Amino acid sequence: MTRAPLSPDLTADLWRTAHAMADAARPATLAHFRAAGLSADNKDSQGFDPVTAGDREAESAMRAVLARMRPDDAILGEEHGAKPGTTGLTWVLDPIDGTRGFLSGTPTWGVLVALADAQGPVLGLIDQPYIGERFSGGPGVAQVEGPQGRATLATRAPRPLSRAIVFTTFPEVGTPDDAQAFHRVSAQAQLTRYGMDCYAYALLAAGQIDLVIEAGLQSYDIMAPIAVIEAAGGLVTDWQGGPAHQGGRVLAAANPQIHAEAMALLSA
Repeated sequence: MTRAPLSPDLTADLWRTAHAMADAARPATLAHFRAAGLSADNKDSQGFDPVTAGDREAESAMRAVLARMRPDDAILGEEHGAKPGTTGLTWVLDPIDGTRGFLSGTPTWGVLVALADAQGPVLGLIDQPYIGERFSGGPGVAQVEGPQGRATLATRAPRPLSRAIVFTTFPEVGTPDDAQAFHRVSAQAQLTRYGMDCYAYALLAAGQIDLVIEAGLQSYDIMAPIAVIEAAGGLVTDWQGGPAHQGGRVLAAANPQIHAEAMALLSA
């Protein structure tokens, strides 16, 4: 189904809202980043899935923006759950994607803001408050703003997997089968790097790398990256080539050629 185009006025309002939320999340996260005594609660009784005061306060700040600017839209947030709406539009929020990195003091975590309809993401932001970079993708927009100014986002041109840079967040990727599939791709690539969370997707949109391959994602992990990468000319699917906006196994690629090469190995 083809998505009906948004009116210019609605599009402008949606972008204003998205940026206002990212603006609100910046001070809420930075108040805790690298702060003495920063601690985390564990949301996973079987492992370690941390959440900090920064996560909770940032999402609360974003929700306060929505209550003021677009109260009738639905919300899906990692920390404060779902709120129904009446417009057919849902804001999907991850206040700190990469809380492990946040706890470690690394500047590769980010604030994710996405707007979705029934077909998936419409627009998205990947914001890095500490660096001051914001990657935006959606109707009429594919850009990064940061310390080096403003630039258009464009993914890399095709090149063989043997010359590609591949990212994933965790070396174990997901299940043992997921990891085995990932390492089939990694073994053929020129360079594999780990641990960047959402920042890896921003690097793909900016033309710095070729592939991001992950498993076990939630919708709030991937909605915003999909919007940014697709606006920059890349593509994001699951490992079978289908939609990825609900999470699970995700293959993000700079172009269809490298996507096809990676997917053939993932499904081998």
